[in-house]
Amino acid sequence: MAINVLGTPLKPCSTDPMTGYFRDGCCNTDESDRGSHVICAEVTKEFLEFSKQRGNDLGTPRPEYRFPGLVPGNRWCLCALRWKEAFDAGMAPYVVLECTHVNALKYVDIRQLLEYRLPA
Repeated sequence: MAINVLGTPLKPCSTDPMTGYFRDGCCNTDESDRGSHVICAEVTKEFLEFSKQRGNDLGTPRPEYRFPGLVPGNRWCLCALRWKEAFDAGMAPYVVLECTHVNALKYVDIRQLLEYRLPA
């Protein structure tokens, strides 16, 4: 059973759009996930623009990867290092801790995630 950053069972991030490295709705991961898609975030327009400027256009659909393209308000399992890069630039989207895989803590500090915790 996968665990989140709070030490409890990992909850689904989004099924509409269907997210996750395995497209199972959760931020599950394994050693084949080179990008560590483990942080469940609610994307913003600013973050999508930031990511596009960094060479990762998350707004354009890519059907060959079962990727619908994101719009502000969508929840998505982000690469931990991309979220950290956005955090360092002051552009990080809010995160859902219950849906963020414990492996995120290999890349970001829990205090950073708590600072960007999605309000209940």
